[in-house]
Amino acid sequence: MTGRRPKPVLPPGQLTIAWQSVSLLLDYPDEDLLARTDLLRSASRELPTTVGDSVRSFLDHLEATPLPELQADYVETFDSRRRCNLFLTYFAHGDTRKRGMALLRFKQTYLRAGFEPGEAELPDHLCVVLEFAATIDQKLGRDLMLDHRAGLELLRLSLRDKRSPWAHLVDAVTATLPALRGDERDAVRRLAAEGPPEEEVGLAPFASPTFSPGASTLLPMPTFPGART
Repeated sequence: MTGRRPKPVLPPGQLTIAWQSVSLLLDYPDEDLLARTDLLRSASRELPTTVGDSVRSFLDHLEATPLPELQADYVETFDSRRRCNLFLTYFAHGDTRKRGMALLRFKQTYLRAGFEPGEAELPDHLCVVLEFAATIDQKLGRDLMLDHRAGLELLRLSLRDKRSPWAHLVDAVTATLPALRGDERDAVRRLAAEGPPEEEVGLAPFASPTFSPGASTLLPMPTFPGART
């Protein structure tokens, strides 16, 4: 690794509240989520205005919209649009074979911290990453987000272009991270112009490397040009 990560922009307690709140709110809406709105609104008051206002804006929409409408909008937004995708490695690798290595790197990071993700969701899903960062290891979780900063920014911009209420939640996440650097802005522009990559022709079949939870060697993290190191 070269250089150092920028320091966190919020204290640990506020990062926990912000990331845990968005992890819950960015998941598929159901009755359990609606039952937590008062608690989440109360917690948002512990956050800086730039983060808390974004969370409360989404809560306003959540409380004012019938659940079936919320669910239909969620599916239409995140399941049918390539640029509104909650899987962070998708932006860097699309559905190419290279994505398998990146997914394995996420899982390895979790296991290093003593967390074994379930099988219900891929390890790069933004809700999973935020939950890990909020409750298990802030530094490692934050590093995963910074490694995929360009994809996270494209998600935010795509949701804003769509005028999606979920844009408020990604606004809240990016407000907890350092501002984009110049090379990262270039990566976002390239990604916005080209979109996630498609499968490369002529690639040898991807073979997932063997992995042992006790292994000390870190797998490389395929990422965007300009990712923070």
